[in-house]
Amino acid sequence: MNALKPAVNVLCLKWGTRYDANYVNILFHSVRRHLSRPFNFYCCTENADGLDAEIRIIPFPDNPGIKRGWPDILVKLMVLQDGFGSLVGPTLFLDLDIVIMDDISPLFDYKPGEYCIIHNWVNWRKQLLGRRPAVGNSSVFRFDAGRSNRVYETFLREMRQAEDTRIYNTEQAFLTHAMEKVNWWPDEWVRSYKWNCRPAFPLNLLVTPKAPPGCRILVFHGRPDPDEAIRGYKGRKLHHHMRAAPWLADHWKL
Repeated sequence: MNALKPAVNVLCLKWGTRYDANYVNILFHSVRRHLSRPFNFYCCTENADGLDAEIRIIPFPDNPGIKRGWPDILVKLMVLQDGFGSLVGPTLFLDLDIVIMDDISPLFDYKPGEYCIIHNWVNWRKQLLGRRPAVGNSSVFRFDAGRSNRVYETFLREMRQAEDTRIYNTEQAFLTHAMEKVNWWPDEWVRSYKWNCRPAFPLNLLVTPKAPPGCRILVFHGRPDPDEAIRGYKGRKLHHHMRAAPWLADHWKL
């Protein structure tokens, strides 16, 4: 039955030196283990050296006019341009610093044809006070390639505001604005390693982080990165420390 379904797209970005080809290859193999339908895997990059031969390469786009320098994280807005990489149809964007824990097929079945994105996390104080703003986290979002050009046109029209961090502190805040109507992923599907795995201080110094139940994708925004979390991470402050989590290596692998 799955073989009869049209192929979907999975897309990631790589530039600079923080994440090497191994990160892309691990993500590709993780998707292959956890997506039970035909798919094409794309990486938009300026350097394809070392990438698995089955990964389809999209050249990194030219600067559309961003004044603060290029490459820039605002490139995420450009992937929604009609014709980008010749993509068509349901497309799941994934950051490189994630760990896929379970079947991600439901991320393509959830609210088809609509924009879906993470409801960005806030600290527990803001959560208790109900101060979780309607802003997405762009580590995992889905769109229909070929039908999302309005987002890109908004980006071109409001580029100066998009790159002004006094107005939009992150690219994901502008992305949420440009999408206009978004759907949040179910909270249990996409979790934050920082907020949902790290024990609260001082237990973080004594207790190993644990996998959240029901989690399909674990997001590593900021530090640590997945390889650092496996080994254990010493942050600048005691409450940022995290004990080694070797169980992550069962999921973050080729």
